[in-house]
Amino acid sequence: MHSIGELARRSGLTVSALRFYDGAGVLVPAWVDPSSGYRWYAAAQLAEARLLARLRRVQLPLADIRMVLAGWAAADPSLVRKVLDEHLLRLEDGLADARRELSTVRELLALREIPMNTTTASAVRTRLTLSGAELAAALASVRFAVGTDPEFPMLAGVLLDITVGEPDGAGELRTVATDRYRMALSAAAVSSAEGPSVQVLVPATLIDSMRALLGAGTGADTSRGADTSAVLTVEGERITLEVGESRTAGLRIEADFPDYRRLSRLAAGRRVTVDVAALRTALVEGGTRNAEREQDGVAYAVSVLRLTAEGTVSVLDEATGAPGAPVAHGSDGSDGSDGRDGSDGSDGSDGGDGGYDSAQWVGVNREFLLDALAVSGRDQLVLELGGPITPLALRLPEREDTFSLLMPVRLEA
Repeated sequence: MHSIGELARRSGLTVSALRFYDGAGVLVPAWVDPSSGYRWYAAAQLAEARLLARLRRVQLPLADIRMVLAGWAAADPSLVRKVLDEHLLRLEDGLADARRELSTVRELLALREIPMNTTTASAVRTRLTLSGAELAAALASVRFAVGTDPEFPMLAGVLLDITVGEPDGAGELRTVATDRYRMALSAAAVSSAEGPSVQVLVPATLIDSMRALLGAGTGADTSRGADTSAVLTVEGERITLEVGESRTAGLRIEADFPDYRRLSRLAAGRRVTVDVAALRTALVEGGTRNAEREQDGVAYAVSVLRLTAEGTVSVLDEATGAPGAPVAHGSDGSDGSDGRDGSDGSDGSDGGDGGYDSAQWVGVNREFLLDALAVSGRDQLVLELGGPITPLALRLPEREDTFSLLMPVRLEA
């Protein structure tokens, strides 16, 4: 016999998917413990579960999955072949439709291309003086989110968005990085500035050199003293950072960074203050489910967060299907809604082996969330959840301008 957790690990289905298919009568456990409600499956059901996982990956509708499983053991497999052939034809038709629509979008893009302007190379110079510690912290807060895909050179660096105030010459520096799946933003106050406001995309290698110069080569360390001033100069294609008698310099990336203001514009979600150490431990020990990124086929581990109406946050224990110990208690400015819309594919039941309840469940790339926790350097962070399809935000408690956004992972039934 296989427990529901073991069958999930060996078949490629999630625990929640197995519960869903039990409720739908597609893959019913061989035995359910009457006292605990825990599901157990026969050894022969492993092959059926693996077949079901393959059918799910190609998005075969539930009604067709029923027919395939019913006809799988039949002497004449013609019914199964017919169902599969029809689904393949639907997928091919859908791909053709998608190609036509995307071709139209590309044509519209060619007619009206309005990227966020990162300024053209010129001899105009912008020069900032700011705290070295603040600059180090602003760079450290976003470095982890820089993209590494060579197909997207516009994401291979950190955007420095420099605003020069009028008339006193003070200003602000915003730092932004994204790899499409997460985005990090931070800011540093500018004590003095001269020249025009400018946006410049700095390659990751130069960002690392800047951090080393500032004494922040590892983690979020800003050990070079809060009293140390840094001078940042953007002149044409060249970016230079000076700290005391030392300097580092390099060339900007000539590419248009996406409009980060639009990407970071989110509807208000529910906020809770989380204990960073407790959340990190829960993520490491709670177990994960496997996922594969559609864009590039990269495999990654998914952790599931549970937020109750009372503001309690916990990480799902994949071995048992039940939430682990809370990592946060109490709401911090929540709107009082539970965000539950059924889009995670659950049936809302409270099954004996951890069925989804009325709380809000959000899947997230575990490595990305651990990265965001690591760079904060704080004991507590504000976690903002807007729903299972809304980006998850991690914010510094005292600063609205420094936060990380992580794209949620769709939780399949």
